[in-house]
Amino acid sequence: MKTSVCIIGGGPSGLMLSQLLHLKGIDTIVLERQSREYVLGRIRAGVLEHGFAELMREAECGERMDQEGEIHDGIIIAHDGEQQRVDLNKYSGGSSVLVYGQTELTRDLYEARDRMKGVVIHNVEDVQLHELVGTKPHVTYRKGDEIIRVDCDFIIGADGFHGVSRKSIPKTVLKEYEKIYPFGWLGLLSRTPPVSPELIYAKHERGFALCSLRSQVLSRYYIQVPLTDTVEDWSDEAFWAELKRRLPQDVATRLVTGPSIEKSIAPLRSFVAEPMRYGHLFLAGDAAHIVPPTGARGLNSAASDIYYLYHAMVAHYQQGDSSGLDNYSAKALARVWKAQRFSWWMTTLLHTFPDSPSYDQKLQQTDLEYLFSSDQALGSLAENYVGLPF
Repeated sequence: MKTSVCIIGGGPSGLMLSQLLHLKGIDTIVLERQSREYVLGRIRAGVLEHGFAELMREAECGERMDQEGEIHDGIIIAHDGEQQRVDLNKYSGGSSVLVYGQTELTRDLYEARDRMKGVVIHNVEDVQLHELVGTKPHVTYRKGDEIIRVDCDFIIGADGFHGVSRKSIPKTVLKEYEKIYPFGWLGLLSRTPPVSPELIYAKHERGFALCSLRSQVLSRYYIQVPLTDTVEDWSDEAFWAELKRRLPQDVATRLVTGPSIEKSIAPLRSFVAEPMRYGHLFLAGDAAHIVPPTGARGLNSAASDIYYLYHAMVAHYQQGDSSGLDNYSAKALARVWKAQRFSWWMTTLLHTFPDSPSYDQKLQQTDLEYLFSSDQALGSLAENYVGLPF
């Protein structure tokens, strides 16, 4: 097989880039290790930046998102028994976020690729990248007993943290930065009405909690748990009881509980790999960087990578201008590190750190007090939360 761009990874990043390039007449092939059903079964974030929503519309995938997604102009931070609202629209100069589940977003992208007869190959095994700095870059994979080769101009590694793409860059070239947090998030999805029309971020001495939603009948809740905990340690009843303890009384009173549809624990980490380009290979999304979910930057950081790659590829193929490709790594990383900073700050601000000295606890409290005493501080939070410009 031969194509212009071979994309490793059939998640939202890979699918979106494939769709955008297809609309510009640039051929792609997407290779995905898992089945489509598996990919669509993954429960992920659902807070989209304005820029991400615009990319979905440009990819001709935004119709259902615009119909069913919910515009949020603010978030609530609960602490010390009170609730304080951050007016995102006011403090960001008129921007907002869109709440739309990543599963639904991925479904929309798959349907778009189907309509356009895009090539997305699932259940591929033993993917290997070849001649990344040579003259004939190509990818091989196994399908059953057959080894198949894909010749291409460029390879996009959108295959996540555990994928083969980043591992194909020599260790002498790649530099990795990582911070592991001493806790995780236990998340529960339930077919219940959300407790609040806006997200509630709760700081509590027992640990952080988050009240989120996917729709008016589908809610997503999280509580901070030790890394030693397992899902089996937490019955639905224990989860709801602990969540209520960490919420302000009036919020806990109106919380509607129900059986879990899905329950999982995600450890929190910050991670960045540099550079994001090696020869004909370009990394995107979780293959290159991961953030704690506190600031809702993960999927949105991946979208900025796709934005830069999309425009760089179009300039290369349509105008013969490769400057965007040459500058991709530096440009993407500049925004990635800003997202890292914001996610680290939100995580540090709102979580309970085990064995934290009293000095750090006082600084954390002072940081919260300062936040709500300064329009400039609220402006910084809002600007980052709705998304920095591409």
